[in-house]
Amino acid sequence: MTKIFKAHPWHGISLGENAPFEVTAFIEIVPTDTVKYEIDKKSGYLKIDRPQKFSNIVPALYGFLPQTYCDESVAEFASQKAGRIVEKGDGDPLDICVLSERSVTHGDILLQAIPIGGIRLIDKGEADDKIIAIMKGDEVYKNWKDIKDCPEAIVNRLKHYFLTYKNIPGAEKPTCEIANIYGKEEAFEVIRRSIIDYKNNFINN
Repeated sequence: MTKIFKAHPWHGISLGENAPFEVTAFIEIVPTDTVKYEIDKKSGYLKIDRPQKFSNIVPALYGFLPQTYCDESVAEFASQKAGRIVEKGDGDPLDICVLSERSVTHGDILLQAIPIGGIRLIDKGEADDKIIAIMKGDEVYKNWKDIKDCPEAIVNRLKHYFLTYKNIPGAEKPTCEIANIYGKEEAFEVIRRSIIDYKNNFINN
C-alpha cells in the first residue's frame, strides 16, 4: 500500500548511491518565481513561504538535498573553516543551487546534480551552507569541475542574492554573511557531514 503514496521529498527520497559526488536534488524554486516556495516539513508538500520581498531573484535552480540536515557536524566544520565559533546549523536540509544552461520553468521536481563548490553562509550565527552544483548532462556547463571553473560573475550573482534576500532596506546590520567560498572537495565534506547530522537526528535516535 505504501507504494501508492507520494514519497516525502526530504525523508522518502534517496540522496543517491554516488553521493556526495553526484546527488539527487529537490528543486523548490526557479529564477522566474516571484514567491519563495518551500517544502512543508510535516506534509512534504510545496508551500508558499513568502512573496519575494524585493527585486532580487534567485539566479539558479534552488532547493535541498534529501536526507541531509544542518546541525552539529556541519556547524563544527563551518567553525573550523570560518575561523570563528558557529554554534549550530540552521536545522534545515542542506541547500543547493543548481546551474544549468537550460530553462526549467517550475519547481517541485527532482534532478541529478554534480557539486562543484559551495557558499558558507552564516545566517544569524547559524551555519546555512549553499552547495553549488551543475545539472548532470548539461551541455554548456558539463566541463566545470570545480568552483574555480565557474565565471566570477555567476559566483557574484549567487553571493549577492544570499547577502541581500533577507535584508530590510535601511537595516543597520545585515542578516546574513558569507564566511567562505569553497571548492568541490570541501563541498563533498559538507554533504557528508549533513548526512551524519541527518542520521543522528532522524535515524539513530
